[in-house]
Amino acid sequence: MYRPRVIPVLLLRNSGLVKSVAFKDYRYIGDPINAVKIFNDKRADELVFLDITASKENRLISLEFVHKVGDEANMPFAVGGGIRNVKDIRSILENGAEKVVLNSVAYEKTDFIKAAADSFGSSTIVVCIDVKKNLFGNYKLVYKNASRKIEDNPIEFAQKMEEYGAGEIIIQSVDKDGTYQGYDLELIRKVAESVTLPVIGLGGAGDYKDFTKCIKSGLASAVAAGSLFVYHGPRRAVLISFPTKSELKNMFE
Repeated sequence: MYRPRVIPVLLLRNSGLVKSVAFKDYRYIGDPINAVKIFNDKRADELVFLDITASKENRLISLEFVHKVGDEANMPFAVGGGIRNVKDIRSILENGAEKVVLNSVAYEKTDFIKAAADSFGSSTIVVCIDVKKNLFGNYKLVYKNASRKIEDNPIEFAQKMEEYGAGEIIIQSVDKDGTYQGYDLELIRKVAESVTLPVIGLGGAGDYKDFTKCIKSGLASAVAAGSLFVYHGPRRAVLISFPTKSELKNMFE
């Protein structure tokens, strides 16, 4: 029986794993390869690694790191960070990743999405759309770790990404990031209703019930989270976790 994917999203900064709240207050939480080993044992559906400073520093996510993850991971994984051209994507795939996650380049060189999809197939291309509300409560697109913004409407931008050949969209609420307040279901629903490709909700999951709400109410095809998988308890002690098979079954029955 079909079950929606549940995906840990892990952030990289200076070769270490970090977590944030609303894309601020970054905290070091450990070694990424050790995290991969733990998620192997817990049989995670897939992993996403995002190098959050690569684009701002005009560099590509470390290919050595991608290769290490490829050697260790028993599940599919995607990586993003500083991807600018077809050569970058080819290098990442050759080092073991199944997919690439495009963010800044999708805003700055929109036509590149079509070139990437034509070269490697839509199933390889994931576009991460970061969204933040302005003072008037309107959704605005941001990129480069929310340091820059553009005026495009998130719905229209998602439709453009589908038209250009993206295979999946991650829709991430910057305001909800790391807050444990639940997904922005309105945002996810609006995007999911406007496209036919899979939409992954990200940002704000506080417990497993939020996964269920995101799938059943938000119309997402999959759910992703960061803090929920790496923190434990009110003091946010670092403890990597993932739902058991029975928990996953109960979420989506």
